[in-house]
Amino acid sequence: MSIEPEAPEPRWAVPPVGGWTADDLDTLPNLPPHTELIDGSLVFVGPQTLFHSRAVDFFNWQLQSLAPTELEVVREFTIDIDRYNRPEPDVIIVNGEVIQDPEQTRFPAESVRLAIEVVSPESRSRDRETKPVKYARAKIPHFWRVENHDGRAVVYVFELEPATGAYTSTGIFHDRMKVSVPFDIDLDLTAVTARRRGAETP
Repeated sequence: MSIEPEAPEPRWAVPPVGGWTADDLDTLPNLPPHTELIDGSLVFVGPQTLFHSRAVDFFNWQLQSLAPTELEVVREFTIDIDRYNRPEPDVIIVNGEVIQDPEQTRFPAESVRLAIEVVSPESRSRDRETKPVKYARAKIPHFWRVENHDGRAVVYVFELEPATGAYTSTGIFHDRMKVSVPFDIDLDLTAVTARRRGAETP
């Protein structure tokens, strides 16, 4: 009677004393795509929903078409907040001069003008609570949180209040989003989840 070999146990990275650092994200082997560092701990993302994918695409392409030439729009790219925090916003707008090398893997948080997080079920507490606090402490002036409400995109817009160093809400947008900072933006939010339709044949 043959004995089936035991499946090897998964090998998890054991954090060093004090936790992982921002530099470790570039050297640890076999990390899943889009791994983040939050408070010295590695955070792995769950399976991406269709809403999340379409929303990230929408804001990436729309903002690229609207941004002034001195700014760059980048999707799913990590930013250095401090030694133990290197999150990956879904979309960021950065000052163009920080883009220096096609091989670079992160930007300094002080170069970020806007950070956008599209909320997924597994990231809800991080996107609503943890990340906004860290982005505000890093003095990122604008933060948007995008949520799926019954199949429609809703955008919560926040701006850094210099007296308190915290974000204050400046608007909640449902079907249309029109703001003047960080530059003039006018978006049809119904297009986030609208199905593409080909030309009708007569």
